[in-house]
Amino acid sequence: MISWEDELKRFEPVIRALSHLALLGKKLEVFGQENFVKSGPNLIVGNHVGTYKDIAVLFKIVPRPIFFTANRQIFSKEEFNELIGRHLERHLKKIGLFLNLLLAPLRSLFVQYISTNIARIGTIPVDLAHKKRETRHLIENYLRQGRAVVALQGRGRVRPADPNPYVAAFKPGASAIAYNLFLRDGLLVPVTPVAIFGTQRPFLIPTVVKVRVGEPMFITDYLKENARETIESFRLALENRVKRLLYSLLG
Repeated sequence: MISWEDELKRFEPVIRALSHLALLGKKLEVFGQENFVKSGPNLIVGNHVGTYKDIAVLFKIVPRPIFFTANRQIFSKEEFNELIGRHLERHLKKIGLFLNLLLAPLRSLFVQYISTNIARIGTIPVDLAHKKRETRHLIENYLRQGRAVVALQGRGRVRPADPNPYVAAFKPGASAIAYNLFLRDGLLVPVTPVAIFGTQRPFLIPTVVKVRVGEPMFITDYLKENARETIESFRLALENRVKRLLYSLLG
């Protein structure tokens, strides 16, 4: 049976080409790339303001096979088409509606290819409204097998009404996964914080995309009297670390 790592290697030329296309016109600056964990289980968390552009960035800079969590709608041709239309309209308004119509034939081929193959490279579907526990269990299994999983925090866009528009409040999922694997399996998973800035600029708009990778963090440094307090302590620490990494990019 072909492993997901083998499938990723087979799709590498396509992934490289799509990543280049997603970041067309954008210059990439990376700081702290040496902090990525080169082997063994690793959970990569960070802010998520640039939808597919964030994914393209990480495919370019992480020096090992990585597996993403992704909106389950991307796995369906019909729902993915609707998702692209909403994205273009949200970011480009009337121009986005025009582009959606103009690029319909190309978009259809792109959607068909991605929705057909995304599961083949081990991408983990996430139901944003339900079945979060099922997603956590899938991620835990990947980590037990020594894989690196990316779990970005946020909906892939800047939210001006939020206290920090560029770093959404972290969900407890990553922290709970790290805690559960340590408690039940004795597996200490390094969690790598990443801050990304610049991907919020629309497709084809020139800009500099900056990324800062922090040193891995461990659940054992945040153990409290009970599970709930430990998970919350680590969740908050991860969120604050990504905020500090982001501020250092802007300073």
